[in-house]
Amino acid sequence: MATLHRFFLPDTPLEPGQPVDLTPIAHQLSRVLRARPGTRIVLLDGRGQEFLTEVRRLDPGEARGQILEVGPAAGEPRRPVILYQCTLKADKFEWILQKGVELGVTRFVPVIARRSVVRPAAAVLKKYPRWQRIIQEAAEQSGRGCLPELAAPLSWEEAVRTGEGLRLLPWEDATGHPGLLATLQRSGQAPPPAISLLVGPEGGLTPEEVALARSAGWQVISLGTRILRAETAALAAVAVIQAHGGELGG
Repeated sequence: MATLHRFFLPDTPLEPGQPVDLTPIAHQLSRVLRARPGTRIVLLDGRGQEFLTEVRRLDPGEARGQILEVGPAAGEPRRPVILYQCTLKADKFEWILQKGVELGVTRFVPVIARRSVVRPAAAVLKKYPRWQRIIQEAAEQSGRGCLPELAAPLSWEEAVRTGEGLRLLPWEDATGHPGLLATLQRSGQAPPPAISLLVGPEGGLTPEEVALARSAGWQVISLGTRILRAETAALAAVAVIQAHGGELGG
């Protein structure tokens, strides 16, 4: 199924051996993919199941198919990885969403810090329709079986009071603090049920913000001696977390 085009249809009833309404994706099938009756695709219910489906009827405004097989999607990570990302310039934040989905992030939480580029929550929320599309397209392309969640934006003060499992805060001034890999290895005897990662904005975090996070239980970690851009830090940290957890091929 991995080589077939994949589509999330979480609001469409999907039952093995039953016909299915493909009208929500009729335009994509007929005009974008140039599909035809007999083309096979994979439908996703957004809850971890994938359905091998054959297109039976196809017009630009209407389509029907037949579900042939059902099975679990193989692209979901074994444990949740939640990325609390301070808002960045639009293209950089969208890059993090797309690549974060590919790496297996299960939830994105936009955070508004003191030096965030996009500050008012209302301005952030205006971007959500586009961000949701980016997440869905990346999930379909990368073989995910569930749609990663895009949570409501939080202030820094709200964000540090949340988080699940092992809560990690990469900081460019983390001299004397353990590195990410060492921190993950220390937790190896009792792997955390989830990992939360809190990454600052392009202008960095203030010492006061870091102190507030530490007082709330977040662990400050180092990502090495080089200064990484915010988008690099986020994706590099997620990749290390997933590699340590065996999510990148063992």
